[in-house]
Amino acid sequence: MKINDMLAPPPVHLPVDPVAELLARADGPVRLSEIAQENPASSGVWAHLAEHALAEGRTIEGYAYARTGYHRGLDALRANGWKGFGPVPASHEPNRAVLRAIAALAKAAKAIGEDHEYDRCRALLSDCDPESVSELLDS
Repeated sequence: MKINDMLAPPPVHLPVDPVAELLARADGPVRLSEIAQENPASSGVWAHLAEHALAEGRTIEGYAYARTGYHRGLDALRANGWKGFGPVPASHEPNRAVLRAIAALAKAAKAIGEDHEYDRCRALLSDCDPESVSELLDS
């Protein structure tokens, strides 16, 4: 049974990222880099770049991209009423970019032995959307 916590902050629902459609059609890191240069505030583009770099074994590069996506994502969340905690449901598609950036940072941190940062990012994902932990980190 889910308890309704009346003191909990309301879920954050980010607006649609204007580059989401471009990202869906991007055909690799070169195009993603162009999109990032034109849209540096998009956490989605940084999450994509991080995921590509990590998949190719470029861990430090992936870490840097993920950290940028993480910070851009936190900026977007705060601009939309998030106070540093509370639900950011993955079921709302625009929120997924931020959650993916957090997960990419966790994976990169773990890969370079930054266990404290991995734990912090994992806890943040769990606070935002507990189901996203298994989907984005444990898969």
